[in-house]
Amino acid sequence: MMEVFNTANKVIITCNRRLSPYLTQEVTDLGFQIVRSFNTGVEVKASVNECMRLNLNLRSASQVLYELKSFRAADADELYKNLVRIAWEEIIPLDGYFSVTSNVHNETITTPLFANVKVKDAIVDRIKDKKGIRPNSGPELNRCVIHLHWMEERAEIFIDTSGETLAKHGYRKHPGKAPMLEALAASTIMATAWDGKTPFVNPMCGSGTLAIEAALMAQNRMPGLLRMNYSFMHFIGYNEEVFFEERRRLKDITEKTNIPSIIASDISREAIEIAKLNARNAGVEHLITFEVCDFEETTIPEAPGVIMFNPEYGERLGTHARLEITYKRMGDFMKQKCRGYRGYIFTGNPELAKKIGLRASRRFEFFNGKLDCRLLQYELYEGTKEDKKE
Repeated sequence: MMEVFNTANKVIITCNRRLSPYLTQEVTDLGFQIVRSFNTGVEVKASVNECMRLNLNLRSASQVLYELKSFRAADADELYKNLVRIAWEEIIPLDGYFSVTSNVHNETITTPLFANVKVKDAIVDRIKDKKGIRPNSGPELNRCVIHLHWMEERAEIFIDTSGETLAKHGYRKHPGKAPMLEALAASTIMATAWDGKTPFVNPMCGSGTLAIEAALMAQNRMPGLLRMNYSFMHFIGYNEEVFFEERRRLKDITEKTNIPSIIASDISREAIEIAKLNARNAGVEHLITFEVCDFEETTIPEAPGVIMFNPEYGERLGTHARLEITYKRMGDFMKQKCRGYRGYIFTGNPELAKKIGLRASRRFEFFNGKLDCRLLQYELYEGTKEDKKE
């Protein structure tokens, strides 16, 4: 019997590019030993039961992949031969449903879909041969998911214990315009080293993702509490008691009191309505003060605190001149109204960033989708910098 739920094995936790430092921190905080970190993830050793914990706790991750086997495969036939030897009948329920995802770079394969079909055939043929039944398969990621990672002649086959990506935290039913992915929003807040005890102000909040992630962090509330279906639940050997125990533990460590002031403002009434709906879905609407106003009118509680902007980057033509004025106004506003705060501006436009008119003390590199972005940090001193030195 393949005891994947209780057997520790190689586990790859993936994330979007440049989120790896934040993922590393989260995984270490959970008490796991990092075997290695790379640009799009980390490797640890864990059982599938431990993968449940990872799925429920991580804010910056995408998938948690548990390795079943690695082998040499020069071409699709060799891939199939290796896969058909795995005891799939002990992993996937006979009346189950599975899907296959892959990351393939092999010169004999022109499309990854062909590799996916080979994996699917091997699993179905093996189970049919052993049990006389064909399991169902298709594209949905809401039940058993198997992942193939095949680079040149080295193939690895994984149980994707997550299924649907962890990078979306499940509360955003109304995305609004150009939203920031939840895993990215959470990582940018981690980059600010905000303590979750001082005010967090998010002018130009759009659909509210940054403010919602801040509220979840201030409560020490894990994104896994917003989700009730993972791929690991659909494999043979799943014990729901382990899952519910971890959920109970996460509910117990959620802070109900001492939540700092979290303020989200936007000039668009529609954006604020969307942000409120999303916050309600996340269960944090009562923790956020929403304001419909120009960013300069945003309430700024007493310092210290963190203020964070995610303005437009102006990829569209004709928006540049208007945005130059906005970026300059953001700089003036932070300098005049936000003394004693740490200020942050997340942007994908280095030219516009020059218009802010403040000197960044740090720059954190991120990608927003394919866009090369920076989170710029500004120390907004009480009085002038000279006073500070004295």
